[in-house]
Amino acid sequence: MKQVSRRHFFQGALFAGVPLGGFGSIASLKAMGYKSPNEKLNLAAIGAGGQPASDLRAAQSGVENVVALADVDWARGADSFKRFPNAARYKDFRQMLDKSGKDIDAVVIGTPDHMHAYCAVHCMQAGKHVYVEKPLTRIAGETRLMAAAAERYKVATQMGNQGYSHDATRVACEILWTGEIGEVHEVHAWTGRPSWPQGMKKTAAPSAVPETLDWDLWLGTAMKRPFTAGDDEYRAFVAARNSGRRSNDSFGFYLPFNWRGFYDFGSSLIGDWGIHILGPANWGLRLSPEFLVSVECIKKDSLPEFTFPDEMTIKYEFAARPGMGPVTVYWYQHGNGDPYLPPGMTGEEARKIPGQGPQVGPVAPPRPVAATAASPAPPASRGPARSGYNCIFVGSKGYLGTSGRGEGVGLLPGSRWAEYKLPNAYLSRSPGASTGSNHAAHARDWVRACKGGAPACSNFSLAAPYTEWLVLGSAAVHHEGKLLWNNARGEFTNNKEANKWVKPAYRKGWEVKV
Repeated sequence: MKQVSRRHFFQGALFAGVPLGGFGSIASLKAMGYKSPNEKLNLAAIGAGGQPASDLRAAQSGVENVVALADVDWARGADSFKRFPNAARYKDFRQMLDKSGKDIDAVVIGTPDHMHAYCAVHCMQAGKHVYVEKPLTRIAGETRLMAAAAERYKVATQMGNQGYSHDATRVACEILWTGEIGEVHEVHAWTGRPSWPQGMKKTAAPSAVPETLDWDLWLGTAMKRPFTAGDDEYRAFVAARNSGRRSNDSFGFYLPFNWRGFYDFGSSLIGDWGIHILGPANWGLRLSPEFLVSVECIKKDSLPEFTFPDEMTIKYEFAARPGMGPVTVYWYQHGNGDPYLPPGMTGEEARKIPGQGPQVGPVAPPRPVAATAASPAPPASRGPARSGYNCIFVGSKGYLGTSGRGEGVGLLPGSRWAEYKLPNAYLSRSPGASTGSNHAAHARDWVRACKGGAPACSNFSLAAPYTEWLVLGSAAVHHEGKLLWNNARGEFTNNKEANKWVKPAYRKGWEVKV
């Protein structure tokens, strides 16, 4: 692995025009593992369907090679198997590393969250660069393992929170750093309730494991339990829960998607969307578990036995950081509407004025928010107009909002944004167009790092501490009252029982060690 580290050093030297001295020619650098930006990367994937398949396509981008695919369910991986017919196929990624490892440079990992650390650490130990879907880990106690492995094995890493590659996220940081809204003392971020079922009171009856699925491999680090695709009682629960809402009836009890709502496999919307929505706050306010004081679940609609609540509010308190005062961050999973608006400001007033103010990122079609001759008022059943944001920063001199995955940014009210001039760019921009979810640019940012370029924007040295403080919210759900955080020890100090939701517990034979 020393060669990998030296490879990155030499490419930096080449870009800087530094003489290579006794290390000789480019040919000798290739012998050490150096890969030119013009050479194709040999990619593999752990998870070949759904989101990991999308990640792989973005990284491959019609340019790189795909040499191996691993998926515990070959029905789920069928589309990627068809798309990349020459790639070797496996169910167990460990066999992929053993048999095809010599052909693999980098691995895209999109397993359920409980397997992120296990898969990524194995790949990094084998000298492979890794792209890991968000959240980086299911629980906080695994994040430091990931950061330590990336540092020890000197590989290029990236977490799949593609908003970090968006221009609007970076513009939001630059606006905050100019002091435009003064000292930020609160952040309010939110999403609706999960689209997947949560709150079941019993596990569905066991059913036959599909022939295409290796259930034991899917469980991996998690404790053993029977497979179930759901029963009539479960399907009736889902139908009632989704009454009047968009539903996807193809998803079974645990997989391929509903695992996100289970304590043992995911972190609900905190890790699924909170990691996106709070990205601008993490970056712009330099949040870190080093400065975290406490985490508290201040509201929840229930406390199910084995899934997360549908609705909840999490409160994070951070101490002062260098150049910034203390800040409190609120995360809301709620039913409808904006849970926070600036005092005295309506959602209509908060929204951007179509066609006015700086345009950052993709242009969204304007949504009618007030009655005009050409556009009558929306029906009363739709409720009041929303702000258009899902994260609002409260400063001593004003308000800033971001939207989507950090894809939109603006000052509140909309009239203030209409007259605003952007500050000079301070942060470098990602490769590729800053549009939509920015998926392709985020993946290519990692590919560039794999070939010896600058570290990716959400590499594990950044993604690990971010994920750590964020998913502590999923631990707070289980307890009443404020949980006090000790960063040096990586645990809560006033509630030992809560630490079982922080420290990883692995099934025998599936332990993660760096």
